[in-house]
Amino acid sequence: MSTAILTGLPVPGSQLGPELRSLGFDVRSAQRPEDLPGLLAEVPPGERVALVDPSFVGHTHALRLALTDPRFPAAAVSGAMAVQAEARPALGRALADLAGAPAPAAAGASVAVNAPSTGTGVLVDRLAAALEDRGTAVHRPELGSLVATVPAGPEAAFTARKAVDAVDDEAVRLRTAVKSRDGFFTTFFISPYSRYLARWCARRGLTPNQVTTASLLTALIAAGCAATGTRGGFVAAGALLLFSFVLDCTDGQLARYSLQYSTLGAWLDATFDRAKEYAYYAGLALGAARGGDDVWALALGAMVLQTCRHVVDFSFNESNHDASANTSPTAALSDKLDSVGWTVWVRRMIVLPIGERWAMIAVLTAVTTPRTVFYVLLVGCAFAACYTTAGRVLRSLTRRATRTDRAAQALAELADNGPLAELFAKAAPIRKGAWTAPVLALLGAAAPVAAALTQDLDGPYVIVAAALYAVFAGAAVSRPLKGALDWLVPPFFRAAEYCTVLILAARSEVNGALPAAFGLVAAVAYHHYDTVYRIKGGSGAPPRWLVRLTGGHEGRTLVVAVLAAALADRGTDFTLALTVLAVAIALLVVVESIRFWVSSGAPAVHDEGEPA
Repeated sequence: MSTAILTGLPVPGSQLGPELRSLGFDVRSAQRPEDLPGLLAEVPPGERVALVDPSFVGHTHALRLALTDPRFPAAAVSGAMAVQAEARPALGRALADLAGAPAPAAAGASVAVNAPSTGTGVLVDRLAAALEDRGTAVHRPELGSLVATVPAGPEAAFTARKAVDAVDDEAVRLRTAVKSRDGFFTTFFISPYSRYLARWCARRGLTPNQVTTASLLTALIAAGCAATGTRGGFVAAGALLLFSFVLDCTDGQLARYSLQYSTLGAWLDATFDRAKEYAYYAGLALGAARGGDDVWALALGAMVLQTCRHVVDFSFNESNHDASANTSPTAALSDKLDSVGWTVWVRRMIVLPIGERWAMIAVLTAVTTPRTVFYVLLVGCAFAACYTTAGRVLRSLTRRATRTDRAAQALAELADNGPLAELFAKAAPIRKGAWTAPVLALLGAAAPVAAALTQDLDGPYVIVAAALYAVFAGAAVSRPLKGALDWLVPPFFRAAEYCTVLILAARSEVNGALPAAFGLVAAVAYHHYDTVYRIKGGSGAPPRWLVRLTGGHEGRTLVVAVLAAALADRGTDFTLALTVLAVAIALLVVVESIRFWVSSGAPAVHDEGEPA
């Protein structure tokens, strides 16, 4: 249990103590400010500790935001603050320093409602300011209409209590449980009721991770229903997929409603969305096969397109994450359009984000065929990909920005170059111009894809093209990726690897090759998503030994080319080889990923925007 220490004797009639206990705190009171160091020392070092002024007046949710959010080492609102274990030493030093300093003349002065105090005589606020002065970041949550204040006297206390009574604490809590930026379908067709489902879960002690797991299981059952190949199965699959999305929204809303953020939850939320969607694609393909229609190539194509869309998003954002002078006329026009209400929703819908996409898939599954589902999905996602990529290219060309070493490192890690590309990068570093890296990456990517499309699989040309791809891949990243369009390098590599696998499996016409290729691309895509979320959390890419052991994108492409040349004319041997490769890569990347994300040093990455 966490501990809350009142910095003075409780105010008669105050409900502050019960409120703190309802938030999970063991409440103690200091007789005098001089007693605080001793009370703080009595709290076990690994526990969160909160300091609250006994005269605090405000909403319970304001206290919850300041005192219970696990994402921040220290957080504060006016009159209340909390520190976690890592900030406890800094709090002790700040308290010791303030104990030797004279209190300001304004001790006990009023603190304005909703305004954080950094210079008043309220001890808690002085401690929060002292922590910031000594380099400890103190999170100050946006309170909006919520009240948090330490009134100076009876009249101020009366005014503060009236302000508290005027705002429905629970309504604010429910409203803020919903993401600030979501798609049209999610905002208007899911969130109006899923927030209440989140509250229902919170009141019954369910955790976001349990809801996330329930969403995954529901989606897997939906995929199983689709795999039956019957009309009833397709209808059930569509309904279950929509319910899975409702639960997917609920888990995040539950986390925000109850402030139950965790590293494991962030990882589950980040990876399960992709697992659910791609498992559903496989279910549709199996269902179609039961009806005599082979759509595995379409299913794999949909997964390739969707994954490449995501890497475009991630690469562009990482390349501009901390760029200086990061402005452009195109970005200014986009911001201007966002100020017009209806254009915001149109622009969010045409990129086919997860809510719109899953709703479309669910409805089409129920009323049409798997082949139709994939045709519409591919056309919609292709249009969305062209729209977003063209906009980002235009922004990059018109933007005057200086990109950092961190951005260049992130792009190099997203590239996922293996030992062959590393070797060629060292052996033949090239002098780079503004467009050199993306041009080299595009030329290299085109080689294996074109060869796979046009050349005999049992000849040497596909292998030669894959080897040439490795040379170009190394050359493309032989210098820091700081050019305006260098963020295109990772997407080109993803498209080359995935499309080569797809084309070789399809052209081999070997029974089971496409499902095996689907599994292989799924395993590799998991590795690439895992890389993204590690980078977003600031912990860097997976260890180099894992990248080298899995071959890097160019090594895997070369291996598949060799397997196709050697085994494509030997029937199921090619399928077996692809399956073995898929299982080996999946075991390597998933085991290492689990080890990392359950470790104490893993970052908690909570996405507050709706991913495509």
